Amino acid sequence: MKTLYIQCEMGAAGDMLAAALLELAPDREALLAEINALGIPGVSVTAEPSTKCGITGTHVSVTVNGEEESLDVHDHEHPQDHDHDHEHDHEHDHDHEHPHEHIHLMIHDSGHTHEHTHDHDHTHDHDHTHEHEHGHTHEHGGEAHHHHSSLADIERIAASLPVSEKVRSDILAVYRLIAEAESHAHGMPVEQIHFHEVGTMDAVADIAAVCLLMERIAPDEVVVSPVHVGSGKVRCAHGILPVPAPATAYILRDAPIYGGSISGELCTPTGAALLKHFAARFGSMPPMKAVAVGYGMGMKDFPVANCVRVFLGETECRAGTMIQLECNVDDMTAEAIGFASEMLFEGGAKDVFTVPIGMKKSRPGTLICVICAERDRDEIVRLIFRHTTTIGVRETALRRYVLDRRIETAETPDGTVRRKVSEGYGVTRVKYEFDDLARIAREKGISLEEAHRLAEGK
Repeated sequence: MKTLYIQCEMGAAGDMLAAALLELAPDREALLAEINALGIPGVSVTAEPSTKCGITGTHVSVTVNGEEESLDVHDHEHPQDHDHDHEHDHEHDHDHEHPHEHIHLMIHDSGHTHEHTHDHDHTHDHDHTHEHEHGHTHEHGGEAHHHHSSLADIERIAASLPVSEKVRSDILAVYRLIAEAESHAHGMPVEQIHFHEVGTMDAVADIAAVCLLMERIAPDEVVVSPVHVGSGKVRCAHGILPVPAPATAYILRDAPIYGGSISGELCTPTGAALLKHFAARFGSMPPMKAVAVGYGMGMKDFPVANCVRVFLGETECRAGTMIQLECNVDDMTAEAIGFASEMLFEGGAKDVFTVPIGMKKSRPGTLICVICAERDRDEIVRLIFRHTTTIGVRETALRRYVLDRRIETAETPDGTVRRKVSEGYGVTRVKYEFDDLARIAREKGISLEEAHRLAEGK
């Protein structure tokens, strides 16, 4: 089984995870170019070597409109310095009092969060028009204007990205985890959570990069170590908070976490959400034959190497739990069911199949069955309701036993031919890739059976 193990002994942040996964890519420059070609507004992503405690890895940096966020995952201890210069000219034509409070979350490239609460208690009693000019100078240089994005804005950005439906749904699922955690922490509806514009683009780039890389690596299982969250306290705009930050603690509430002697925030909300979304389980490293190791470096230096480490390799085949989701429909065309199946596969389904059935009032219908990993359950349910006409979905837990699988390539006089080798439980099976056999058959004007014999050298 193709397994990805993520070691979080120094926590995790979006940029560190992206950097570690990028090291596993066979063609890093091409993937980096693809990430930059996503068209995230104003964003440029670069990767460069970085050394921590004598270990060389990769550091990913994101610039937004040419400016890089200098705040790092472990920089959360210091207060954020702003020089605020506000000019307000008010001319109103109404008479009322209205208190407003909005929580604005500044999520930087490391996923690290600052919050701004704006309280307005206005009594208006004249002819007024509002003219606000805000100049906010940050200690890391530059000016930023307070424009904010809601979760709906993030959904619109994700919808515009040239990625597969699977990557798009992963991006949105990660952002929903963050928004729900901040909503819980602040006691406000998700709809009232707003993300600071610069920080949003930075975080979107990190999250999109990780989701894209996970699709390309395509592990059968993701295992995450217990997460080191740091210790001590962090200073935010409204005071001092304990580590882990409330949002991070909420996201990781079902996962094994621990503190330690290192003071500061090691795991950010973005890092926590990415781990939670992709992890099939949390625990120690399984016995595996590692074929690649990646190091994603943070910016600060500590006595311990400040990195996320990932292992990609093969584990012995074993039993696992899968979920079967099914529904009955009697008012969908064959074309509509076919399209729904495609969307479910892109959304992470391991298998989608249909069975003809008889329904009430003697109506012929179709049973749509979807098998998926537990971590993908909620997204698959959402896709079933979106792309089918059903009004109810049933769930069954399944025990699945799988053979260890790998892809081999063979050079033949007719070109490269791929084959899938499956082993385990005393069994070995070899199956040639249909597309490669079909290509040979078309080129030579022969049958698939003859193309199969040619691939085997017969």
